[in-house]
Amino acid sequence: MDERKYRQAGYKDAARQGGRADPSGPRSSGWLKSRDVIRCAECGALLPIAVDPEGRCPKCGADLHACTQCAHFDPGQRWECTQPIPERIVDKRARNECGFFSLRVTIERETSSAPGRPDDARRAFDNLFKKK
Repeated sequence: MDERKYRQAGYKDAARQGGRADPSGPRSSGWLKSRDVIRCAECGALLPIAVDPEGRCPKCGADLHACTQCAHFDPGQRWECTQPIPERIVDKRARNECGFFSLRVTIERETSSAPGRPDDARRAFDNLFKKK
């Protein structure tokens, strides 16, 4: 293949200069803090990292050992699982005994350090035009 064909400036420069290790992955800004969290697939409640996967959500009572709560759950895959399960699990929200189950842990960015009051933005705006 002719290497000169694709040597225009900017074409795949990151790959030539050793860009990100995983180009399909998210870009890290480096300045926002992040944390590992577990959320209930039914109600979205934040669960403690040390939660028992055999238990239930303390807010809505949904089973945690269910397909929708699993790290391998993928609606786009055959039988909605990325693992080679022997048979389809019909009810994805119900408790099951799948041997491949792994509780889904996601990474969320912490966008604020303290909750702000609703009038803080208005006060900051008014302070911009305050005469000194």
